[in-house]
Amino acid sequence: MISNWLSAALARRNIHYGWVMVGVTFLTALISAGAVGAPGVFIVPLQKEFGWTTAQISSALSIRFILFGLMAPFAAALMNRYGLRNVTLAALLTVVSALLLSLGMTEIWQLMLLWGVVVGIGTGMTALVLGATVAARWFGARRGLVIGILTASAATGQLVFLPLLASLTDRMGWRVALGLMCGLLGIAAFAVLMVMRDRPGDVGLRPFGDDGTQPLPLPAPNNAPIMAAALGTLRDAAKTRVFWILFATFFVCGASTNGLVQVHLIPMCLDFGIPQVQAASLLAAMGIFDLFGTIGSGWLSDRYDNRWLLFWYYGLRGLSLLFLPFSNFSFYGLSLFAMFYGLDWIATVPPTVRLTAQRFGPERANLVFGWIFAGHQLGAGVAAFGAGLSRTVLLSYLPAFFAAGALCIIAATLTLAISRPPKPVVPKPAVA
Repeated sequence: MISNWLSAALARRNIHYGWVMVGVTFLTALISAGAVGAPGVFIVPLQKEFGWTTAQISSALSIRFILFGLMAPFAAALMNRYGLRNVTLAALLTVVSALLLSLGMTEIWQLMLLWGVVVGIGTGMTALVLGATVAARWFGARRGLVIGILTASAATGQLVFLPLLASLTDRMGWRVALGLMCGLLGIAAFAVLMVMRDRPGDVGLRPFGDDGTQPLPLPAPNNAPIMAAALGTLRDAAKTRVFWILFATFFVCGASTNGLVQVHLIPMCLDFGIPQVQAASLLAAMGIFDLFGTIGSGWLSDRYDNRWLLFWYYGLRGLSLLFLPFSNFSFYGLSLFAMFYGLDWIATVPPTVRLTAQRFGPERANLVFGWIFAGHQLGAGVAAFGAGLSRTVLLSYLPAFFAAGALCIIAATLTLAISRPPKPVVPKPAVA
């Protein structure tokens, strides 16, 4: 296989194959996230072609966000049982199939089925847990850096493709733009098929930075109960206060990012006379700032109290959302918002993951975080539908942005209700 040849060639140059895994996972997360973010560009064209209301289109996107999140707790178990490559390939092919079929849709139920249910399930099969699994299996050192890079790629991918898609939509129609996304997803699937492997042992390696002194973890048995592992973890975590605080704050995180700004900022800018391509460029700029903000957040979360980091992240995000309606939607006002908000787009992930690992242990952290991430996507779904309903009924998106800003302020105060982790007891030296 090409992966064996490539691993041997890289080994001669002292390059570990784990970095190839980072590259292919980065590409997959970037393009998959682009498919998640793309429908925000298509809201207005779909309204014009089919006469669907903003609330109807938002309902489909809301379903997608919710299923995307609800799949996360089961994604790790699926990867343990069927392998990284098989699950990732299945996810990409599922999304491509749904998008190709949607090129011929004419009814709103078809939009809800394809863009809501099928795309939601397909993208949820990888979600953030793919990057976490790659980092855990392939890296013994620099694991935090890898998680930061792959988390940032998922968030950034939802935004950086938007200017290109908006330009193609304006010039050639939404179907051409959607066809481009299908082609990119096909490229990602081919790369996964060629070079992604499940574990370092598949190419005769140990994890990067592993000196060989520690035994390798055994693969999960093929008959591991997926439902039991995920639901049992939820049952145990739900008995703790810290789980519900992290779940609630991540609900607000999703409501104030993916569900609101990612989906509705472009049509709201159109309401204020800003062209679609310019509005999409604004989101792309947020994606660039997010790349630096999320990696920087990972660096900070290793050094400072993660509760206070979340306090400042949610608080500053809330202030930026409350500021947006008063920016007059000028070039300078929107540029300031894009920079400030972009740095904070998904900076909440590293401290949330660290708090989860501290309180629930490294063995169950991915499954517990999967349920917390489900809260994130539930919030995104509620905001996607609620903002669309606000635009349809009240003829304005502004109430939704004010509500999201206020929720972020509440989330900031909630994070301080998390108790400090107990300090390890250091035994006193015996007195002679």
